[in-house]
Amino acid sequence: MHHETPVVMTAEEVYASLPMTAAVSGLLAALRKGLDPEADPARSAVRVARGELLLMPSESHRYAGVKIATVAPDNPARGLPRVQGTYLLMDAETLGPLAVLDGIALTSVRTAAVSACAADLLTVPGAERLVVFGTGPQAHSHVEALAAVRPLRHVTVVGRDRGRLDAFLARYGDAGPVMEAGTPDAVAEADLVACCTTARTPLFDGASLPAHATVVAVGSHEPEAREVDEACVRRSTVVIEARGAALREAGDILLAVRSGAIAADALVGLADLARGTVSVDTSRPRLFKSVGMAWEDLVLAGLAYEVRQG
Repeated sequence: MHHETPVVMTAEEVYASLPMTAAVSGLLAALRKGLDPEADPARSAVRVARGELLLMPSESHRYAGVKIATVAPDNPARGLPRVQGTYLLMDAETLGPLAVLDGIALTSVRTAAVSACAADLLTVPGAERLVVFGTGPQAHSHVEALAAVRPLRHVTVVGRDRGRLDAFLARYGDAGPVMEAGTPDAVAEADLVACCTTARTPLFDGASLPAHATVVAVGSHEPEAREVDEACVRRSTVVIEARGAALREAGDILLAVRSGAIAADALVGLADLARGTVSVDTSRPRLFKSVGMAWEDLVLAGLAYEVRQG
């Protein structure tokens, strides 16, 4: 077999080949076909002088792949992205390289698409009011992704930096939902809440969340950090990507399990939800806590590659 040069996919090509509805249905299809998120190897984080390297390997019956993401805390002050990355997709049989994809575009689509999968399975059908915490790329992706699964009419954006908040809102025209700046107490009126910040302490008061609301929290993936408070965890049906990953990396869940606010065996896996083997109690809030997993990158990298190959 001769050696093929891997296809290179830029950020624009990754976005073009993964429209949000296709990304959401691709992830759901993989889960329904039996993909087991618990089987993913743990992500390894390697400290380097200016930050860390995150290595995220995974394999399916068709593909193997690894994402190398870097986190450089000093970069925003230099006008550079805090998180960067590259994805290498390989053939599962030969382990030969097939494609090199822009890792940040892939992560941006993947994270929001996973949230949208969960939201589609958890959120009341006519949900129209969204509160988004954050003004970065993930916040934009989540507005797009959640609008792909629910008829959003009103979006409140909560951000600490007024300049960034204004720039965020300026990207949206008159088409689509009404967009406005707001404060954390807007969650009291929300159908959906998306936490997309680097905050290490809770963003809102979980006691004020309406019983019908769904929260998706994707910002933190460290055992000591939490975006949602214990009241939110205690009141909610809590859905995670995989129990192993959540109990390693999701401070929101880990700290609540430790304090007895929730039992580890009460956590609901996204795969069980997708396959319909568990149903959700609609009388209480729903919380989906995501830390980001390698299988998600692999599913969508494979999909993007197939679209590119036609």
